[in-house]
Amino acid sequence: MAVVKHLIADEFGTHVGKYSERLCVTRQKEKLAQAPLLHLESVLVTSRGVSVSADAFEACCERGIPVFFIDSLGKPFASVYSAGLTGTTLTRREQLLAYYDRRSVHVALTVAAGKIENQAATLKYMAKSRKESDPAAHEELQLCALEVRDSLAILNELADAERVDDIRQTLMNAEAQAAIRYWAAIRAIIPAEYEWHTREGRGATDPINSLLNYGYGILYGQIERAIVLAGLDPYAGFIHADRPGKPSLVLDLIEEFRQIAVDRVVFGLANRRYTIRQDKRGRLEQDTRRDYAEKILDRLETQVPYEGKRHVLRAVIQSQARHLATFLRGDRDAYEPFRAQW
Repeated sequence: MAVVKHLIADEFGTHVGKYSERLCVTRQKEKLAQAPLLHLESVLVTSRGVSVSADAFEACCERGIPVFFIDSLGKPFASVYSAGLTGTTLTRREQLLAYYDRRSVHVALTVAAGKIENQAATLKYMAKSRKESDPAAHEELQLCALEVRDSLAILNELADAERVDDIRQTLMNAEAQAAIRYWAAIRAIIPAEYEWHTREGRGATDPINSLLNYGYGILYGQIERAIVLAGLDPYAGFIHADRPGKPSLVLDLIEEFRQIAVDRVVFGLANRRYTIRQDKRGRLEQDTRRDYAEKILDRLETQVPYEGKRHVLRAVIQSQARHLATFLRGDRDAYEPFRAQW
């Protein structure tokens, strides 16, 4: 039996159940997919009308396997974890206390800087492949990368603040400035046939934004899992303001990884003229969702340079969450963002 690390249930009327030491996706008596629990890392439910048995939930919780639910637009709406994965009380206490001192400033500025640096690195990555084939685009992307990095100067001016509340708006303005330049540069290299004009969040119906949003939804689950395993509270962030039901720490930490885990995949697919099938409402059709989800999950299993070695990207996400936890507890002098290479 092939090793399956991520089981996807994406068809209406299917059932996820436990059979011996494996999970199976079935429809009536037809077996559609199966995965041995020994190697399984996550279960992803991406369609309405999918049922999951209590036995399957129990088996996943016993083994620390998260079950993620996202809708057809990529919006996560539920996650199931073992109650034993909530971490130490000390970590969460320090996380909450950090919001009111300079640790909050350090984390917010560091995460924002990591996001901006990774946007610039992605532009350089896209430029590298065009050095010979399209020198003009190569030069333009290199220039845009420098312009994106200009926003780092704004962040540097905020380092002496006492609390994150005092700098949040300025920080987010700097992020927005970098994002405008980043997406403008990307727009210039997306093939015209996709008719992509600007970055839009959830609810977008054009092909490129639909892929981006769906990919971020998958990445969201991996970020949340890493945060929970590190003993942190997903709902107590630093950049994104608190709001009931808003997992602000997930929204913070995901910023370091959007570019390498999702953006580069989407831009690569677009440049290879990937067929994106959508229904009349502009939503990704099932075959496209499944194929694309597998590509994002495969990306999370690829190795990337990290701390002087090469590590699986999903493990890097987990390591970053743990580094954040140790910094908040006072066991680490500083939190360093993940920096993608190009």
